[in-house]
Amino acid sequence: MTPRAFLMAGGGTGGHVIPLVAVARELRRRGHLPFFVGTRRGLEARLVPAESFPIEWIEIGGLKRVGAAQTLRTLWQLPAGVVRCWRLCGARRAAAAFSLGGYVAGPPMIAAWLRRIPVVLMEPNAMPGLTARRMARWVDRALVSFAEAERFFPAGRTELTGLPVRDEFFRVPPKPRGDALTVLITGGSRGSRTLNEAARQAWPLLRRAPFPVRLIHQAGQDAAGGIAREFASSGLQGSVTAFIDDMPAAFAEADMVVCRSGAGAVAELAAAGKPSLLVPFPFAADDHQTANARALERAGAAGLVPDGEMTGERLASEIVSMASEPGLLERMGAAAKRLARPGAAARAADLLEQLSDG
Repeated sequence: MTPRAFLMAGGGTGGHVIPLVAVARELRRRGHLPFFVGTRRGLEARLVPAESFPIEWIEIGGLKRVGAAQTLRTLWQLPAGVVRCWRLCGARRAAAAFSLGGYVAGPPMIAAWLRRIPVVLMEPNAMPGLTARRMARWVDRALVSFAEAERFFPAGRTELTGLPVRDEFFRVPPKPRGDALTVLITGGSRGSRTLNEAARQAWPLLRRAPFPVRLIHQAGQDAAGGIAREFASSGLQGSVTAFIDDMPAAFAEADMVVCRSGAGAVAELAAAGKPSLLVPFPFAADDHQTANARALERAGAAGLVPDGEMTGERLASEIVSMASEPGLLERMGAAAKRLARPGAAARAADLLEQLSDG
């Protein structure tokens, strides 16, 4: 197949950038020429050059939960961003555009639509973001991770593909429960103040649990040192670290996971088939983490505790309750595995090739 250029739109956070990079890798493997559009302050500024992909810069800000000054600044930046992306699409002869949404994706998606370039959007959350909802009628295909998101897009244009996830998560083997219940607690790479404090409060309660409990706790760089020193005298098995380099290996050790419910986290839980207790981040845009968590809860794959209700007592109670019911964790893990969607990056690349043929 003749090499083609594909515009990759989206940025800001790892949840937007990492799946984009996964699809770009697949396109490059097929001989194509993906290029990114992003901002210098987003995570794409570090992750994209590290993968040796070209990236073009625009200036754009968000419109959700920002003050009047930022809203006016963004509206002022939008036309210039669209014009720059329109020119980039022409100069690079973009055959199609692929978007993960977010405010960074706004100008390139508008430019692609003006150029009549096919647009494929991947929506990783049960509640699509503002950019995805506003652009929904213009996309040629929407690839979703949750059936709940399909209603936001025109009928006949959605496909349930899931989110690109590292192969190592799909290869996590089923884990027979040992003498101790191993619980992985992670609030993401930066940690979570709510989960960190709840874990600390839960130590004495878990020490009195009817079975031994072992904790693997990723607490984030700022909090890990102090929590680790206190944990050493907690009487519990386990460890507290700032960052877990090999998260698939940590999943393989765990009998259950306590975490936030961003799109990447829930996709990894499904791929690994792990039961979980989800604590949605309450300030996520459009409360999409709660929508994600509810989708897993309805499927029987997870428990859900609102951030404001997560205390040490509640955490210990949920862990003991879930682990005490015979077969519950195994059933939840199996339910999570049924939500897994392997091959998402390859399917996105297939569609981009097909649409660019048309």
